[in-house]
Amino acid sequence: MRTAIGIDLGGSHVTAAVITDDGVIHSQHERDLSDLTFDRVVAVVLEVASAAKNAAPGKVEVIGIGSPGNVDLHDGSVRYSPNFGWMGVPLGKRLRDGLGMQVFVGNDARCATLGEYHFGTGKGASDFVMLTLGTGIGGGIVSDGELLLGHGFAAGEIGHHQIRPETGFICGCGKIGCMEAQASGTGLIRHAMAVAPSFPRSFLLDPDKGKLGSKKIRKAAQAGDLHALAAWKNYTSDLALGLSNVIAFTNPELIALGGGVASAGDYMLDAIRARVDELTTMAPKGTTRIEIARLGNDAGQVGAAMMAFQGGLDKHG
Repeated sequence: MRTAIGIDLGGSHVTAAVITDDGVIHSQHERDLSDLTFDRVVAVVLEVASAAKNAAPGKVEVIGIGSPGNVDLHDGSVRYSPNFGWMGVPLGKRLRDGLGMQVFVGNDARCATLGEYHFGTGKGASDFVMLTLGTGIGGGIVSDGELLLGHGFAAGEIGHHQIRPETGFICGCGKIGCMEAQASGTGLIRHAMAVAPSFPRSFLLDPDKGKLGSKKIRKAAQAGDLHALAAWKNYTSDLALGLSNVIAFTNPELIALGGGVASAGDYMLDAIRARVDELTTMAPKGTTRIEIARLGNDAGQVGAAMMAFQGGLDKHG
């Protein structure tokens, strides 16, 4: 049994897991991130990776890390990461130098896709799409058993296709109405704020009731709150529109939804499945299954380890 460390680099914390090649997680180690400057993030990653390495029951052969942004798979540098404000940083080299062993770097969403494809909801599906619905929307596409990477290793940026180019919210990438702006967890909050003038007495707007977040809105909608229901309706409409486009682009057998908003489970699926079918035109209706991702927050770590075992994302097959 081979052993690797899979690392998921997020915007607020780093998690490293000791994982064997059967996808089993043996231990997990987490550190918070408060400073997103490159040197500080590297220091925290080195710390958590060392903790995981020391806790491993056997020899760790290799390390994989999923990072937000566009990653050069040849050397592990991060070309551009708007979440961190990085441009052209040598993440792979710094980690290899600091840990004294082979480290492979890939995009975090593509790593999560790889994990979910091999050991989660996507297992057994030859044509598979993974979307993570969190602060933003990450994605990955598997076609005929192969993870699509694209010419510049940017294939799968599903969150940045426009679904409301004239009337939508401004996306972090600068465009208007991207799927990420409309259908991420942040998008749900923005939908709630957009309809707020119609609900001036809504408890969602009361600062004494806590911070407005996507989980709070979803739970309020499930409880029948009219403000939350209006936001949820607009949100799921945009999500369904984006998913119908994904079906048109890739015609997958299965789409898995992960991330924080997907914790809504059947409440979300019941709201979007029929609408996706209505909006699906060129592909046969009802032939793409939409499910909740099974691995949850572990998908990125498992996928990063699988990437490392195979010698990089560009060696997937």
